[in-house]
Amino acid sequence: MSSPTVRQRGQKDKKAPSSASTPPKQDSDLNGILKDTKLPEVVTSEWDYKLALGVITLLAFITRFWGIGHPNEVVFDEVHFGKFASYYLQRTYFFDVHPPFGKLLFALMGWFVGYDGHFHFDNIGDSYITNKVPYVAFRALPALLGSLTVPTVFLIMWESGYTLPAAIVAAGLVLFDNAHIGQTRLILLDATLVFAMSLSVLCYIRFFKMRHEPFSQKWWKWLLLTGVAMSCVISTKYVGVFTFFTVGCAVAIDLWGLLDINRKGGALTLPDFAKHFSARLTGLILVPFLIYLFWFQVHFAILNRSGPGDEFMTPAFQETLSDNMMSAQSTGIEYYDSISIRHKETKTYLHSHADRYPLRYDDGRVSSQGQQVTGYPFNDTNNYWQIVPNSVVDLSLAKPGLAVQSGDFVKLRHLVTDSYLLSHDVASPFYPTNQEFTTAGLEETNGDRYNDTLFEIKIENAKGRQQLKSFSGHFKLIHAPTRVAMWTHTTPLPDWAYKQAEINGNKNIQQSSNIWYVDEIPSIPADSPRLVKEAKKIKHVSFLKKYIELQRAIFYHNNALTSSHPYASQPIQWPFLLRGVSFWTQNDTRQQIYFLGNPIGWWIVSSLLAVFAGIIGADQLSQRRGIDSLDERTRSRLYNSTGFFFLCWAAHYIPFFIMGRQLFLHHYLPAHLASALVTGALLEFVFNLDPVGLDENFLQQTQNKTPSKNKDRGGKRVVVPAKERISGQSMLALWAASGIVMAIVIGGWWYFLPLTYGKPGLSAEQVVARKWLGYDLHFAK
Repeated sequence: MSSPTVRQRGQKDKKAPSSASTPPKQDSDLNGILKDTKLPEVVTSEWDYKLALGVITLLAFITRFWGIGHPNEVVFDEVHFGKFASYYLQRTYFFDVHPPFGKLLFALMGWFVGYDGHFHFDNIGDSYITNKVPYVAFRALPALLGSLTVPTVFLIMWESGYTLPAAIVAAGLVLFDNAHIGQTRLILLDATLVFAMSLSVLCYIRFFKMRHEPFSQKWWKWLLLTGVAMSCVISTKYVGVFTFFTVGCAVAIDLWGLLDINRKGGALTLPDFAKHFSARLTGLILVPFLIYLFWFQVHFAILNRSGPGDEFMTPAFQETLSDNMMSAQSTGIEYYDSISIRHKETKTYLHSHADRYPLRYDDGRVSSQGQQVTGYPFNDTNNYWQIVPNSVVDLSLAKPGLAVQSGDFVKLRHLVTDSYLLSHDVASPFYPTNQEFTTAGLEETNGDRYNDTLFEIKIENAKGRQQLKSFSGHFKLIHAPTRVAMWTHTTPLPDWAYKQAEINGNKNIQQSSNIWYVDEIPSIPADSPRLVKEAKKIKHVSFLKKYIELQRAIFYHNNALTSSHPYASQPIQWPFLLRGVSFWTQNDTRQQIYFLGNPIGWWIVSSLLAVFAGIIGADQLSQRRGIDSLDERTRSRLYNSTGFFFLCWAAHYIPFFIMGRQLFLHHYLPAHLASALVTGALLEFVFNLDPVGLDENFLQQTQNKTPSKNKDRGGKRVVVPAKERISGQSMLALWAASGIVMAIVIGGWWYFLPLTYGKPGLSAEQVVARKWLGYDLHFAK
């Protein structure tokens, strides 16, 4: 039987309700995003699907594990995630902008093979062999997860009721994609992220298919497994929130359908609806959040020793770590101590010298021509300031030994130039909205400008009148009259300030980058009893406080990743694969690893995304003009099943356009997987294979062919597998199209294989031949 055309699908079918007649009552669950996967499926052997699944899984393991030991050197971002695994194994505290789950998996793999974390992955190109690192075991973890991702894609299509060719194409686009392969053969987090994302989609589809048996054991199982899978996504990277949005949209539509008083299954009472809502809230929000918190608890429990991440945390947090140098070396500050003050983030010292601000800046604004106050990155005598109480004018009346406390108003005397720090209502060199910092002599500052020299010491998270201490006492220096905070940044001043950092008064005193600390107290004699330290006891801070503090630091530093990178790219470039990333090169052998997707595969899926949008637009337009070009079952499947995959792609792609941080091609991998699902589904639609039949005649015929235990129970309809649904239809065209697509995709994978596996080496001519879109490939000398 030949397949009907799209136009013919709009014709009335005697076996199906006419679109012009009164529409049949529909089960409210048909309003869900996955209408066509909602019902218990008929038991069938489907040996061909199982055989295809086995072959695809085998090929996935081969393509991911083949030659995984090459190169035996540190590659690209392995310097980060390998290092973090070593820190876990040494229990040394570190800081990273990603949640801990994926990194904990690497540490677990290292623990399994007996690795002690002695190697810190400091530089790209460092030898694993020389340093005796079990790097193959580390790489095997993402390779395993990457291999399992491919059959998961196949299962998504199978569970959604698509034909075998459609499932093979969707899985094949991921199986033979160079980017997915390359990212899963190295010590990186993306394999964990993409696998958990695909597993979330699969589990939700299985849960959705159980919705005619609410609160049954299987219903709860797939609901909770969906939540667990989604928790793994967001516990690996925060972009996992896009998966929550995808599933959340489907759940919201499903719940909206349950509210329909005219639903075929009967109206739900409000208490029953509340049970459905509460179950989903528990399984998809509460359980994932608790699991997410659990990994942070493990993170804090393991990392109990001081390490390179200390400086990102508050002194109170650092005091919970053993061997913390900051706590061990801190000394109480007293009035008339000579101190050097250092900015927490930029590590520049508060500095001044005899040179003055120019009369006019480059933009024409006039300065005070006062003495320059700058930030200097190196230790220098011009960094020394004496801390003076505000009530003392004559230094001969000083009474040493008084502690400087939080809330005190102090003056800072620059020792080399014998002048006092002040701020006033004059614009700073770079920030017209911020105040200039300068200094003035004793006679001037003891007169009319006395108040301009007063600054409040405001210790972060101070407990009452807490004493200011070196290293551990992080504080803000607030100008008393104008209430601005002393602040600096990384943009250097012009040559007139020797390209040192600008110091100015920030009106936003709550900004976290206003933090300073005392780095040195040179005035204390070496034999002073103040330098005698007692053993510090490790303090306890509640998990919730530590978690909130770490979250603040993570989000702040994540948003601060705005600097340029030679291989950064923009989201608009990703679907068209306009550029890649150089991971590793070796000139002697002319070998290189260049992170790049399969161009042919990416262009196919990107084209079909546009085709899908065009089909939806054309259908909407034809309906507005009274032309019914699709029957309701076809439209339902196109909008809801394929539409769900399209939503998954959009949710994992579009948000990157509003991000200001550094972005790279690997951020598109979850969206690419979703686009492969759209491609497989749309390929089936284009060749006019009918959707799952739900009309009574077809259903009756199918039920008569199945054992009695598979018949409709309690009036519930069944989903007919694609194999039975298309019985009698010719699939020759679909198989031919699928074969052509996979043939050219495999060809593209094979052509770019040397850049993915790092071998064999390529000549200059071969490299040039692969610069299809001006890829910045490396040319060996």
